[in-house]
Amino acid sequence: MKSSTADFYDRVYNVVAEIPYGKVTSYGAIAGYLGVKSGARMVGYALNNYQTEELGFEIPAHRVLNRLGQLTGRAYFEGDSMRERLTQEGVTFSEEYTVDMEKHFWDPSILDN
Repeated sequence: MKSSTADFYDRVYNVVAEIPYGKVTSYGAIAGYLGVKSGARMVGYALNNYQTEELGFEIPAHRVLNRLGQLTGRAYFEGDSMRERLTQEGVTFSEEYTVDMEKHFWDPSILDN
């Protein structure tokens, strides 16, 4: 039987896999959608623990930011690849490492947004 942590991580990966191209979301929005309002750090732990080889598919983790739109996870990406990948998707920035959240935010709890 799976542990509750592993189950939560799988649920995080499934939500992240749904983030549309050119959109971003936050750790907190994912946690809230999964029913763990104060679980933003747990979402971060899940993404830090993510291993493509084990799951057999890749998720767009570069599209998950903090609530302010800052690329706080960029340390886990080689070089400046997190920002580069977002830029290639047409995501715009209000500051060097801060995404224009009004324009690009995707809320997992709202269908068709």
